[in-house]
Amino acid sequence: MSNSSLITHLRHIDIAMPNFAEQRRFYTESWGLTETAGDTGVSFLAAEGSPEQYVVRLREDAHKRTDLIAFGAARADDVDALAAQLITQGVRLVHEPGMLDTPGGGYAVRFFDNEGRVVEVSADVSVRRHRKIEAREPVPVRLSHVLMNSPTPEATVAWYIKHLGFRLSDTMCLRDRGEIMWFLRCNTFHHSFGIVRGPHAAFHHASFEMRGIDEFMRGTGRMRRLGIERLWGPGRHRAGDNCFSYFLDRAGNTVEYTTELEILDEDTWHPRIFDLRDPSNADQWGTAEEMDEFIAAESHNDADPGLFTAPPM
Repeated sequence: MSNSSLITHLRHIDIAMPNFAEQRRFYTESWGLTETAGDTGVSFLAAEGSPEQYVVRLREDAHKRTDLIAFGAARADDVDALAAQLITQGVRLVHEPGMLDTPGGGYAVRFFDNEGRVVEVSADVSVRRHRKIEAREPVPVRLSHVLMNSPTPEATVAWYIKHLGFRLSDTMCLRDRGEIMWFLRCNTFHHSFGIVRGPHAAFHHASFEMRGIDEFMRGTGRMRRLGIERLWGPGRHRAGDNCFSYFLDRAGNTVEYTTELEILDEDTWHPRIFDLRDPSNADQWGTAEEMDEFIAAESHNDADPGLFTAPPM
């Protein structure tokens, strides 16, 4: 079995920060996630419409960092097969496949990517009782996608394609800077993961799918009324055809409300390149401010410390 068939979907993003209590309030009281488990300095946050036990894990730490990016596999056998392939390919494991003690349990392998981020692939995690998000209810349905900054993006994109079987959906370029953003998929959603050219390895943004356009706009409006710093949007991207509103969480991470992310036909799809010199490629609607250096720099974020070290789990 090839790597390309082993990863099924994005599960969760785990982040650490010093201002844990403030960050926890932001995600539960403002952003619309639900705390389903926690301990001193740790909070597991679910999206009401998602069967995942949690889509964000917050952890208190003296330093802000990305702890973990987690993806799903269909079966424990697939986790073992992936681990065996990674070992053969010289990928450094954090630990061999084994049982998880996080909410919902499961069976997982953890390993480092080429830049030292910790990646987890798990199976047999118990499904959380979730519900259908109602019309006009402005809370996230699920975690849509996560993008990471990389100073060596071509190598990082190639690593995820080679070792984890991701497929390239589309690329964004900027005339004098060449290609700057790569959208990668592990299922028929246009992207679940992506890489952005940046000055250092860091968290770029996490995106949360809303029920539809009305719920997306209501969520955007709620953030603005609460005084949450809006970075960019609302608008509608060309690549992925999804709507976007970007905000900064309380640790300065970029978070996005989105909806209507494109679903692809794997048999007929061919990757495209979109030039951001054409503002309609960034925002088809023309309702968002034009992308500028300030907006781009905010999402460069702080460099991730402790790469190639496993955080407390």
